[in-house]
Amino acid sequence: MLSFTRLACASLLLWFSAGVLAVDAEPFTKERFDSLQAEGTPILVDIYATWCPTCAKQRKLLEAYQTQNPDTDLVILEVDFDDQKQWVTHFKAPRQSTLVLFNNGEQVWFSVAETREEKLYAALNKVTETAE
Repeated sequence: MLSFTRLACASLLLWFSAGVLAVDAEPFTKERFDSLQAEGTPILVDIYATWCPTCAKQRKLLEAYQTQNPDTDLVILEVDFDDQKQWVTHFKAPRQSTLVLFNNGEQVWFSVAETREEKLYAALNKVTETAE
C-alpha cells in the first residue's frame, strides 16, 4: 500500500510539474515589469507556487491560451509565492494562484484561484484585443 501511495504522489508531482514548465513566462523582476508597463504591453502577473494544484490548473489554461493565440503581445511574469514575498505583498495577493492583469500601465483585472476557462480567457482577450 505504501508503494502505491508513493507512486500516486510521484505521478501527481510529474503532472503538476509538466503544467508549470509548459507556460511561456518570465521570472518577475521590477525592471522588466517597469519596462513592459512603459511600453503599454499587456502583462499578466502570475503569483504561483510549485506545490499549488490550483496554480497547476491555471498554468494548463495559460498554456492552452498561448497555443491558441501564438501572436499575442501578452507577457506573463511569474512571482514565486514562496521566494518573492515582497512582490506577493506589493500585488496584494492573499494567496498563491493570484492573477493580476495590467494593460497600458493600469491594473485591469485581479483574480484569486480562477480556473474557469471562460473567465480567464475573457479577461485576457479583452486586453489583447485592446493592444492590437
